[in-house]
Amino acid sequence: MRTINSFRLSNGIRVVHQYIPTTNIVHCGIFLGVGSRDETPKNQGIAHFWEHMAFKGTKRRTSLDIIESLDSIGGELNAFTDKEKIVFYASVRDRYFERAVDVLTDITFKSTFPVSELEKERGVILEEMSMYFDSPDDSLQDELEALIFKNHPLGMNILGSEETVKNFRKKDFVSFFDEHADSRKIVFSVIGNVTLDDVERMARKYFERKPLMKSNAKRKRFQVYKQEEKILQREVKQSRCAIGRDAYPLLHENRIPFYVMSNIIGGPGMNSKLSLSVREKHGLVYAIDANYMAYSDTGMFAIYFGTEPKQVSKCMKLINREMEKLRHRRLSPSELASAKEQIKGQLALSEENNLGLMIMMGRAIIDHDRVPPLKEVFEKIDNVSSSMLQSVANEMFDESKLSYLFMEPLNK
Repeated sequence: MRTINSFRLSNGIRVVHQYIPTTNIVHCGIFLGVGSRDETPKNQGIAHFWEHMAFKGTKRRTSLDIIESLDSIGGELNAFTDKEKIVFYASVRDRYFERAVDVLTDITFKSTFPVSELEKERGVILEEMSMYFDSPDDSLQDELEALIFKNHPLGMNILGSEETVKNFRKKDFVSFFDEHADSRKIVFSVIGNVTLDDVERMARKYFERKPLMKSNAKRKRFQVYKQEEKILQREVKQSRCAIGRDAYPLLHENRIPFYVMSNIIGGPGMNSKLSLSVREKHGLVYAIDANYMAYSDTGMFAIYFGTEPKQVSKCMKLINREMEKLRHRRLSPSELASAKEQIKGQLALSEENNLGLMIMMGRAIIDHDRVPPLKEVFEKIDNVSSSMLQSVANEMFDESKLSYLFMEPLNK
């Protein structure tokens, strides 16, 4: 059984570690409890832009030095920004663990945001935005978020707008970091063939020397959801459709039951209710899926699919029929047992991906201040009853509360 250890440094930064002696690879990452939802309409996109600029130079390294630092040894250095977190992470052979930590801390805490690199990266991000608009699946999700979280930072595009991206200056990145950096919301996550002693030594050398940082910035809570419907016209051949609404937050008692229910109706398995009905039985879509994302104070449930414009109405009827079945009929004992085993198997398989596991650990420490063992998660899943599933289905699949987004071909 794998053992996960965590501890807190004197400046408030937390460290989480899992030792795996059967690999030669170490995955490690720095997690910052700040994301795109901490922006305002005037500076939307700055968290993502700041993540990009962190790679463009520090007091010790040029952008080329940063690129070469791990690429030259066959390692990987990357980052991502989401609604509530910015993450810098690296994967290297265990012998280069300290080099990875050195580079990660350098780009996270010592970026200089060189003006010459700023202009180049601005162009890169504008190209990224163009590429995003050319991807209907990506833009559909963001458009649905904007519909559900209307007039709230959670509904703003992580990339920002063309106007804000064009106007960011060096001082904006410096002030954003100064305003939101908080040692209590920073986590260093490590998994691989390095011992706890090695991790403690690296943490004290590279993290504990950092001065205590405190932020007084307050997140705007999401409070009011209103059902909406919207039709967009895009240069697409299929109609792209999304159904969604707000959902339970991270610490809600219904989070696990609804996670199970979301998996039943549209999870990754080909045997999900929607896949069996809309794809396998009627052949109307190539793919249809549902997902549930929980945030600190709210969440989002969504169903996505693409089909021929003339088949949208039929797809919608089939989807609503499957949701109504789950609202009005409890799962049988065998159906419930099968659903539980399926989701437990999916979670167990995900633990085989060490990079994904390292990211999960970092997220868990920020969100819960602990990493729940898989056995504990399984026990919570086993405690889910058919009546609990029917209860969350009745609440979350209420047709009058669902928002609808349709991305139609221009010539329709």
